[in-house]
Amino acid sequence: MTVTDTDTDTDTAGTAEATGAPQEREHAARARIGAALRGTARRPWLLLAALYLGLVLAWTVAPGVFAHQDPLLTDASRGLRPPGAEHWFGTDNLGRDLYSRVVHGTRTSLVAGLLAVALALVVGSVLGALAGYLGGWIDQVLMRVVEVLIIIPGLLLSLAVVSILGFGTTNVAIAVGIAGIPGFARVVRAEVLRIKGSAYVQAAVTSGRRTPAILLRHIVPNASPPVLVLAALDIGGAVLSIAALSFLGYGAAPPAPELGAMVSQGRDYMSTAWWLTTFPGLTIALVVLSTSRIARALERSGVSS
Repeated sequence: MTVTDTDTDTDTAGTAEATGAPQEREHAARARIGAALRGTARRPWLLLAALYLGLVLAWTVAPGVFAHQDPLLTDASRGLRPPGAEHWFGTDNLGRDLYSRVVHGTRTSLVAGLLAVALALVVGSVLGALAGYLGGWIDQVLMRVVEVLIIIPGLLLSLAVVSILGFGTTNVAIAVGIAGIPGFARVVRAEVLRIKGSAYVQAAVTSGRRTPAILLRHIVPNASPPVLVLAALDIGGAVLSIAALSFLGYGAAPPAPELGAMVSQGRDYMSTAWWLTTFPGLTIALVVLSTSRIARALERSGVSS
């Protein structure tokens, strides 16, 4: 029977976890990530998802390199042209190049999605870590707040927050981030409860280490793998939520390109100009599917264990 590299890495990770030392647990996590990356080449759909996200990130970093036409430039003489050699995704009703608008709109949506996930990750991790480590009445109060937020549907909560903050991409990202806080808080709390009884944490407490030092040095690094998997999974959901709010008119103000807003603007031309909604909608769908595929692969490979 042949032992693969993935099996070897998994065995190494399991042996390292058994010792309980923080350094060895970190090495185990790196071994799992390495095994997951090597397994990517053997799974074509996962590879395609990674390549597509790489392209989207490239659009985000340098949209002008991939789209040379001005996404705001109007020309009534070329309105509603179908996809072709000159305009790969066609043009909209004002003659603007749709490919350029999709590239720049992807940048807007992805940056907003990353901002939302970062907000949810930071705030949710702080709440979950404090609740899990300190326990007692602090745990009770924080978890009751989290449970109240969980009861409210995410999109409805985002709508309520953005109605208070006002319209705009940044405010929409903050609203979506607030709706994502409960998920991170619950995951972090569960991990902290599991880790704080470990021998190395108890040794740090006995040696007189302060609570912030214990959390930052011993607990947070060892609780991070499942949190990072959740963050990867939530990126697609955040982009979808931001697109939904922009579709409803809460996001970027015209004529700024944004994927959800472009889908909304193109719905009046679906029978005559299908490309106006198809390409922005397909871009959103592929971002969601790709991030979900990669996050699930990491989860199955044991990175979140």
